[in-house]
Amino acid sequence: MTKEKIKTQKSIKKEEAKYQPRIRIKIKSYDHRVIDEALKGIIEAISRSGAKVIGPIFLPTEKKKYTVLRSSFVHKDSRDQFEKRIHKRLLDITDFNPQTLETLTGLHLPAGVDVEIKM
Repeated sequence: MTKEKIKTQKSIKKEEAKYQPRIRIKIKSYDHRVIDEALKGIIEAISRSGAKVIGPIFLPTEKKKYTVLRSSFVHKDSRDQFEKRIHKRLLDITDFNPQTLETLTGLHLPAGVDVEIKM
């Protein structure tokens, strides 16, 4: 019976050790060069504050395709196809402090970059 209690206590300690508070940043943009530039600035600012950065993790590029008729009435065989690509990246921040949060809120990112921050 004591072995069973020890096993449960060990498993509880392992679960507590696994949990670390983290900040997850998800970045989206239509242009991969702009998103890489924004990532470089975010990583530099976070590393200056003393936090640990995991990433960037490349997420799959979302492709949206649109087909449009060229003419309004006849010529159904004549069509244009357009594609929109949304590039995505993910950053995890661990071992952060209040200074890290302040630097994240004060960042100036290029236009066309969408940032989601989750705690």
